[in-house]
Amino acid sequence: MESAPSKRQLKVAREIQRDLAEIIRSKGMAAFDGAMVTVSEVRISPDLSVAKVFVSIFPSEKQGKVMDLLSEQNRSIRGELGQKIGRQLRIVPELDFFLDTSLDYAAHIEELLKK
Repeated sequence: MESAPSKRQLKVAREIQRDLAEIIRSKGMAAFDGAMVTVSEVRISPDLSVAKVFVSIFPSEKQGKVMDLLSEQNRSIRGELGQKIGRQLRIVPELDFFLDTSLDYAAHIEELLKK
């Protein structure tokens, strides 16, 4: 069982979320096959070495393609992140991208409720 994140973890995660959102926004939708990519959550390991980055992708048909693009660009995104947070952290965390399916789930529930 995971323990609750420390204040430092939460602070670092929020900072990374803000910076990654900016990095992804600056690349533009064209870099992600015309999809809108939103960083919905970041969870960071207790030693601050790994960040789980949850992204929502709209439209959902492009999720697979965009996840592939994110993994291809992982090193350059991490490099840009390092330039932004390098002063606060000794090591720039590894980035693991995950699909945030909560929006799909909400849309699915909404569809079911309409029936």
